[in-house]
Amino acid sequence: MAGRLSFLDRYLAVWILAAMAVGLGLGRLIPGLGDTLASVTVSGVSLPIALGLLVMMYPVLAKVRYDRLDTVTRDRRLLLPSLLLNWIVGPALMFALAWLLLPDLPEYRTGLIIVGLARCIAMVIIWNDLACGHREAAAVLVALNSVFQVIAFAALGWFYLTVLPGWLGLEQTGLDVSVWEIARSVLLFLGIPLAAGYLTRRIGEKAKGRTWYEAKLIPRIGPFALYGLLFTIVILCALQGDAIATKPLDVVRIALPLLVYFALMWAGSMALGRAVGLDYPRATTLAFTAAGNNFELAIAVAIATFGASSGQALAGVVGPLIEVPVLIGLVYVALYARRYFTAPNSPALQEDPARV
Repeated sequence: MAGRLSFLDRYLAVWILAAMAVGLGLGRLIPGLGDTLASVTVSGVSLPIALGLLVMMYPVLAKVRYDRLDTVTRDRRLLLPSLLLNWIVGPALMFALAWLLLPDLPEYRTGLIIVGLARCIAMVIIWNDLACGHREAAAVLVALNSVFQVIAFAALGWFYLTVLPGWLGLEQTGLDVSVWEIARSVLLFLGIPLAAGYLTRRIGEKAKGRTWYEAKLIPRIGPFALYGLLFTIVILCALQGDAIATKPLDVVRIALPLLVYFALMWAGSMALGRAVGLDYPRATTLAFTAAGNNFELAIAVAIATFGASSGQALAGVVGPLIEVPVLIGLVYVALYARRYFTAPNSPALQEDPARV
């Protein structure tokens, strides 16, 4: 398999670690760089991060065969476990880990609970693609997550930060977040690249046909997904390079529950997918969509509610710094685990031969 990967794909873990090192180094060596990057915003949205994510997501969403989405929307074995994992298991697990491992650090604990509430609608697309997950299933699940995010995020924040701690006799925290803030995040980080990818496929196939589109155009725009990923990682690390370098023990404390969370969510979701009879591509999509989080929304909410220099904001930023290397590692684990899944019987459910 490694021989068929591009040079960039083959050494992706190296590039990601290098991007993190570059971002942290820039944030530490250039005074005020983090503050400058943080100030480049429109309505509270970081333009550098938005640019990186849009460049990252567009090529992957342009690969989706939108005429096959109906095979996913009818699959209850995929949709129901995804809803259970994302909106019941995930937030509850992060709440439990935050209180168990950070009982003495309320700001970081609150930040992690917010991260657990923000289900992934962006970066999961690229992890799923790298692991040869089901593209159409990923498109449907992130769209489903986006709808639930708009409807349920504020209510879940109130429940996990105020109601449940009150029932358990624990410290309570308020969360002031508007539905518009959440909807804006969804529209920006999912809506724009989704619309662009859909229109690219429709126009491209209509003009030149599907064979030309997938054999000629997709290979040209595909690498930009990883370029966007690396750029986003550099920006994220540069934003908090100084804070991370000056508070290494705090970062370790924040990282521990995150590591446990990603491992449990991914492994449990993968096992559940196999147990309910999903094939490898769909079980992989289930696992990555359940394990990933919408760090863009989590960071925005933490900053808007508690301030840019707050512990909650730092926990939000540490989230993707841990998530990125862990989930890229899980991409390799997933590819190894593929041998334990049987191939789908229906040709309509199989992935493109070129991907596997």
